[in-house]
Amino acid sequence: MKAVILAGGEATRLRPLTCNTPKMMVPVLNRPFLEHLVRYLKGHRIVDVVLAVGKLSGQLHDYLGDGSRLGVSIACSEEPFPMGTAGAVKNAESLLDDSFLVFNGDIFTDIDLTAMIRAHRQNRAMATLALTPVEDPTIYGVVETDDRGRVTRFSEKPRREEVTTNVINAGIYILEPAVLSYIKPDAFSMFERDVFPQLLEKGHAIHGYQSSEYWIDIGTPDKYLRLQHDLLRRSVCDGGTVIATESSLHPSARIEGPVMIGRACSLEANCTIKGPAVLGAGCRVEEEAVVEGAMIWQDCTIGRGARLRNCLVASSCSVGEESEVLDGCILGDEVLIGRRNKLSNGIRIWPGRSIQPDTISF
Repeated sequence: MKAVILAGGEATRLRPLTCNTPKMMVPVLNRPFLEHLVRYLKGHRIVDVVLAVGKLSGQLHDYLGDGSRLGVSIACSEEPFPMGTAGAVKNAESLLDDSFLVFNGDIFTDIDLTAMIRAHRQNRAMATLALTPVEDPTIYGVVETDDRGRVTRFSEKPRREEVTTNVINAGIYILEPAVLSYIKPDAFSMFERDVFPQLLEKGHAIHGYQSSEYWIDIGTPDKYLRLQHDLLRRSVCDGGTVIATESSLHPSARIEGPVMIGRACSLEANCTIKGPAVLGAGCRVEEEAVVEGAMIWQDCTIGRGARLRNCLVASSCSVGEESEVLDGCILGDEVLIGRRNKLSNGIRIWPGRSIQPDTISF
């Protein structure tokens, strides 16, 4: 079965991280998110992948190529304009000749795709939707099913008083090729609003595959950071530390796991790294600096006595001595924070901006 990965979104909610980097290429534990997703598909013997791409797609091509490095085959379908979830799949129609899987490009999950495919075939469904329970269904598409698992109703982002279930559309679909005939060509179209309700009206069988396995939408900075923390806690055993090659740690540097340190990093005297935290390749943490719960991309410098806590820092940034970047703050690429500044309250600094010493406090 082929899989179509919807990778064409502009990821505006993740800015400034995604000003220069497509969402599918943002690092997760120092590997692009797209690589995690491709490996997940391969683990379910899905090795033919179609990328529906748009903005900044060249970076995806450059990194994955034809997919052979990861043991898969990758083809690309380029959107001439933002086409929506269904429009992007319709645009790739020439590459689809059998039942296929559609995967929203901002989902990280452990849902059992093998079991979902098996259920789709057993039910002889036109479409099968992965479903997952969430705490707040009002920000998602709610899906109601009968006692046989057949979908009876869709409700997109209902008001709280309208909520009848906390089970939502998890953004993973198995579709028969006939579904494509219900999508207008060369037009913006969404499965959730335009296609699935139409299939229901026509009496086609749409089934839900409900799972309580791990699922998260990384479309917002807080969820993107939460994913790093969750994966660190479960993949770095016993609160330990993973240190890549060529990194140097001063004997007095303190590390409290779980922590992942990328290649060629430098941790200087009396600095502290408190997990869950990630340092990308080529980062330097200077004397007395503290990094706690932060996710830092590559080639960044954290100055002497600086403090970072529960923040996101993109590539090639410099945080000056005794400055603080605290909870929810985001620095885009190549941001320079001068000494003795304090950033808090979720402030976002756009790429290339320079903050002079002793000038900012939020």
